[in-house]
Amino acid sequence: MATTPFVSMSSPKLSTPRVTLKRLAALGLFVALIAIAVVACGTSGPTDSTSSQAASASISTSGASPAASGSSAASVTTSPTPKPTPEPLPLEPAKPGADPVALLATIFTPLFQGLFLLLVGLYAITGNVVIAIVLMTLLIRLVTVKLSGRQIASQQRMYRIQPELKELQKELQRRYKGDRMAIQQASTAFYKERGVSPTAGCLPSLLQMGLLFPMYWVIRDGLTNYDPSAMMRVFGLNLVPSITCPNTAHIINGVLDKSAPCFNTVVAGINVGQPQILFNLPILSFFTLGVSALALASAALQFVQSRMLMPPAAENDASASTQRNMMVLFPFISILYGGFLPAGLFVYWITTSVFSIVQQFLIVGWGSMFPLFGWNPGFARNHTPRFPVTMPEPVKSGTSVAATRIQPEERWASAAHTVRPNTHRRQGRRGRRR
Repeated sequence: MATTPFVSMSSPKLSTPRVTLKRLAALGLFVALIAIAVVACGTSGPTDSTSSQAASASISTSGASPAASGSSAASVTTSPTPKPTPEPLPLEPAKPGADPVALLATIFTPLFQGLFLLLVGLYAITGNVVIAIVLMTLLIRLVTVKLSGRQIASQQRMYRIQPELKELQKELQRRYKGDRMAIQQASTAFYKERGVSPTAGCLPSLLQMGLLFPMYWVIRDGLTNYDPSAMMRVFGLNLVPSITCPNTAHIINGVLDKSAPCFNTVVAGINVGQPQILFNLPILSFFTLGVSALALASAALQFVQSRMLMPPAAENDASASTQRNMMVLFPFISILYGGFLPAGLFVYWITTSVFSIVQQFLIVGWGSMFPLFGWNPGFARNHTPRFPVTMPEPVKSGTSVAATRIQPEERWASAAHTVRPNTHRRQGRRGRRR
């Protein structure tokens, strides 16, 4: 039976029109990472907790002769036979099966195999698995650089029209009370008028989330397998002939060591196919946090990346405040996964974050990075980005509710104009002459 990669994906339903796809994507990523954490914690321990305990049985025997009648019973202790460790299996493409798991594994096998072949090809060129992961990440980000640039620009444009959008929502609530369909249509017309699409930045987020799980399986299963030669063949053709698996260096006394991977996954004393843990930090009686230096570096870079794109602070805006808090706290969740996710996945995360920070700096500059804990350096003041975000020209001007709504000062002037002045003032009784 071959080891097959499997990716679990979920598609949350849109509950209200106000919920954006970007928040749903972030929520789906969070839930999926928690699922990976539960699975990894459940499978990283010993396979049988009772196999380590010794079972003893006492058998008392008495002799038939009178001389042995007074002797004490003999106690015999027996030890259980150890449970055999399952032998590692070679990595092969998934085959269709009757169960849904095999079907999903078959569907995602081409993506898994494509990333694995790209990583193995770069490893054959460089001879270093960390450099291969970095180069593969940069190639993926360069292919999707235009999509991510549109995401950043769309997000900044949405931030800029938020004050006007809030006033529009008040006007729509006043004009269409309880009619959600009319409110949604008027909001869509407002976005078209301003030339802004609220869903333009969803595709890059979904793409990055979709590549995260195949990368996890490529690093955990592909790099650590002793014989992934079947994954390097497409229609019977070996696309990476310079690499021979199983590795002949792992044949000792004519016996292949199947516990050793085919590739050299150890770089600078760190095995990228296994978790990198500095020390264990007991937090609860049932949970111990494995502190990883790569996870800490990844969380710090993700914090900088999120801080740069953070929406501007707004008074009396609970949604903006919640979004700012989530963008600050969400990057540090990756610290919890440092104890069981492979170190190579954090190399992928770090490279992705560095690339995103550079791209964001060219588009939005420092953004909302400063002031940070009261620190506002001089180099961040009045900084002009290389490719600043500009608002597009309105597509349809003067046709939406936003253009035809009555401004507060106009409403006051209209109300003052409709009030009939009192020209016939009656004098009080005290002011009249008798």
